[in-house]
Amino acid sequence: MAVNAKRIRCPLLLASILSIVGLTSCYRAGSPEADPPEPVSVVLNSLGLTFPKGLNENRNPYLDYIKERTNLDIRVMVPPSEGYEVKLNALMASGNPPDMLSVFSDVWVANYAKSGLLQPLNDWIDRYGSALKVGIPKEAWDKVTLNGNIYAIPSINEIRGTELMYARKDWLDKLGLKPPQTLEQYYEVIRAFTRSGPAGSGKPETHGLTLIENLGRSSPFFGAFGVQLGQWLERDGKLVYADILPETKEALTFLHRLYAEQLLDPEFPINKNWSLYQKVASGQVGLLSATWYDTRGTIELNRKNDPQAEWIPLDYPVGPAGHKGTYETSLIRQYQVVPAHSLRAGAVIRMLNFIAGEGNRELKLGFRNQVWSERDGRIVTDFTEHDKHLYRGMYSTLVDLPSPALLKERLDSLGPRFQLYSNVQAVERNIIRDEFQGPPTPAMEKYKKKLSALRDVYIKMIVGVIPLDQFESYTDWWRQEGGDEITKEVNEWYQKQREVVR
Repeated sequence: MAVNAKRIRCPLLLASILSIVGLTSCYRAGSPEADPPEPVSVVLNSLGLTFPKGLNENRNPYLDYIKERTNLDIRVMVPPSEGYEVKLNALMASGNPPDMLSVFSDVWVANYAKSGLLQPLNDWIDRYGSALKVGIPKEAWDKVTLNGNIYAIPSINEIRGTELMYARKDWLDKLGLKPPQTLEQYYEVIRAFTRSGPAGSGKPETHGLTLIENLGRSSPFFGAFGVQLGQWLERDGKLVYADILPETKEALTFLHRLYAEQLLDPEFPINKNWSLYQKVASGQVGLLSATWYDTRGTIELNRKNDPQAEWIPLDYPVGPAGHKGTYETSLIRQYQVVPAHSLRAGAVIRMLNFIAGEGNRELKLGFRNQVWSERDGRIVTDFTEHDKHLYRGMYSTLVDLPSPALLKERLDSLGPRFQLYSNVQAVERNIIRDEFQGPPTPAMEKYKKKLSALRDVYIKMIVGVIPLDQFESYTDWWRQEGGDEITKEVNEWYQKQREVVR
């Protein structure tokens, strides 16, 4: 946006005032000569967040903050999370999609970019994206670049893992058990938690272990065999898909053992996250693969429901060959794209650059002296206000950037007893790295949906519907139905990366 030279000749006093309140030019302050706000329409995902009464996605102080500081008239659409990608496809097919869409699938981005339906953003980033260029790492830009053109603004996963083990120490103490370390010790604790009645009745009233649909919350048990579902691992100088390795069969065999002995929650194939939360909060579960933030969520709720509940973090289970660990979350959490027809790409980049730069701290932490305050040199959070303002994540996560100092400051402010930053450090120390960090290959785009059926097969193996001795037959199916083609392309990418390093 061009700025009139006359407009920037602010009187000295007014310039000082503007500097104090954090404004950098007179047109932002709403002077009579200010340009009218530029309209821009965006589609966001709610991320499961909700608004306090009287507020919504287009009327709230955080959106107002972004609007005022960027001189943009931002109109927000939030489709239902269920069927979100279907809605994006419908908007793209409408002939008049919004100026920006927030997308979670790298395959979606690649397909639309190759079809010419997304706008290259290189020039706009050069013009308006200084904070984006500084904050987003090269490997993330590489994943959204096709033939030299950048087709999305990536939002980075600031924490590169999620799961770690937690258990109720009061149950361990009551049953005379030590915190488990090896996989076999975990089995013994899971068995005791199920069959010995930690609640005191002597009857099985609890689940030794619970998972959620699609084998969620199982990562540490696969890590005990040195693999993680959906990841690519290096073996003898080449990348191999973890899901078809013999070690994955060993992990499935362990989980099948738990299920067959009624030690694994029989509802795990249909459990949603909220199901797990309810079971933990109500005292039905004493050991689980938690998220690093569950200590402030379902674990804390269980403590409130049962003052005797005492939870402790555990070491990751160590398998027979000495392996342990958890999965690595993808580098990019979501992608912001601009449809090819839009005339507002510059406005989109200005908005995202503000979120990544000048507005980053306020949007991540919440408003000072409202959500948090500073005492003795550290941030102290008002939990009631913090919870009311969680919806700001709908905007701040559009461009999350790695900032370890801000992350520690934010997590510590939520209360030391939750151990959030310690949890994050424990997770990141035990990451099993996904060695494929490239953009989706053509074969991935072609076969991904079909080959995802393998995960359903593995659930059926755990519950005994499909015999485990058919594992090799299904991995052969994966290879023949496109997996070998994907593996070839992945290794072509991998070899190029190694050549660059050399």
